[in-house]
Amino acid sequence: MAFNPLEHRGIPLDRQLRSWRELNVTPIDPDASDPYTRCRIITMNGIEVEAILFGHNLARNCVDPEVKRQLARTRYIEAQQQKVVNWLFPGVSSVLETTIAYEQVAVDLTAWVARMEPDPYLKQAYEFGVLEDFDHLYRYANLYEMIEHRKAEAIVDGLTEVMPGRPTPMHHRNPVDNVRDPYDKNRTDPLSRLHALTILSAEQQTMNFYMNTGPTYMEPIARQLYQEIGLIEEEHVTHYESLVDPGETWWEQLVTHEYNECYLYHSFMEQESHPKVKAVWELHLNMELEHLRIACDLMRRHDGREPEEILAPELPNVLTFEPNKAYLRELLATQIDLTTLGAGYVREAHERFEEMQATIHGGEAPPSDRVMQQHQEMFGRDYRVETEGPHPDPAQRA
Repeated sequence: MAFNPLEHRGIPLDRQLRSWRELNVTPIDPDASDPYTRCRIITMNGIEVEAILFGHNLARNCVDPEVKRQLARTRYIEAQQQKVVNWLFPGVSSVLETTIAYEQVAVDLTAWVARMEPDPYLKQAYEFGVLEDFDHLYRYANLYEMIEHRKAEAIVDGLTEVMPGRPTPMHHRNPVDNVRDPYDKNRTDPLSRLHALTILSAEQQTMNFYMNTGPTYMEPIARQLYQEIGLIEEEHVTHYESLVDPGETWWEQLVTHEYNECYLYHSFMEQESHPKVKAVWELHLNMELEHLRIACDLMRRHDGREPEEILAPELPNVLTFEPNKAYLRELLATQIDLTTLGAGYVREAHERFEEMQATIHGGEAPPSDRVMQQHQEMFGRDYRVETEGPHPDPAQRA
C-alpha cells in the first residue's frame, strides 16, 4: 500500500526523549543474524550521522535564535537515534569485520540505487563508484585472511561476491576530475534526490570510519591500506555530493533529509527479519514523521513554499538490500577500465590522471597491491568468493 509520510502524524517531539535504559539496546548476534540486517544498521547509522551534521551546519548559518532552538531539539533526538542504531552493533566484531560489512553495504546499496535510478547521468555515477567499492571489498577480504586468518565468506554469506573490481591503485584521480554535474532541482525526479542523499551519506560515513579506525592497527600493511582507501572515500564523497544541486535552499535540504529518513526507516521496517531491530526501525519512523512535519513548517515559513513542490506524492518502492551479482558482473565486463575526465568518463589515461598516479604512488607499489602480493606469498593465491563462475573480465581471472 502506498505510504505518504506527509499524511501521517508521528510521535510528538516532547515525547521522543529516551532514558539511558531505553538507549541501551541489545546488540545483534552477527553469527545468527541476516547479513543484510547488519547492512541496514550501517546504512541508517550513516543516514543519522548526516542528519546531525547537516543540522549543525544549518544552525551555524541561521540567524533566528528560535529556529536554532527548534533545530537543537530535533537534532538531539537524531543524536539519540544514531546512538541506538550504531549500538546495535556487537562488540565482538573486529574493526576489519565491520569494514568488510561497510563495503558490502557500499556494493549492494549502490548497485541497487544504480538499477533503480531514472536519470542516466546519475545512474552512470553510481555504476562508476560501485566498481571501486567492489574492489575495496576484495582488498579488505584478502587483508582479513592475512591478519585474522579468517574468511570473508562468513560475513558476506554468499550474498555478495568477492573478486577484483576496478583496481584500487587506479582510483587515485586529480581532485577536479571527481566533481560531477549536479541534477537540476527544478526538473529532477524526487527519487533522484533521495538516491543522491542516501549514497552520499553512506559514503561519508565510510570515509569517517576509515579516518578514525585506520591508525588503530599495529600491522603496517593494515594501516597503509586504510590510509589509501580512506583517501579514495574522500574522492567518493566529492563524487556523490557534487550530484546535488547547490541551488537547493537550506529548507529544501532539511525537508529532503527528513523525508529520506522516513523513506529508509519505512523501507527497512518492511523487510527486516530481526524482530528487535524491526521494532527500532518502526519506532524511529514514527519519530521521523514528526521531524518531517516540523521541517515542512519551517520550509513554509522561511521559503514561502509547499513541501509537495519537491517531494514525491508517496514513498517510492522500498529500498531493498538484495544480491546484485548479475548486474555487477555486467558492469565488470563493460566498465572496469573507465576513469573520469572533467564531469565525464573516458577509457584512456589522460595527462591529469597520469600526473596524479605518478605523484601519489611515487614509483612504488601502493598498499592495495602490496596486500595482494603478501597474501599471494602467504597462501599461494588470492582470496575470492566467486559464486556465479569465473570473473567476467578474462584479465582479472585467478
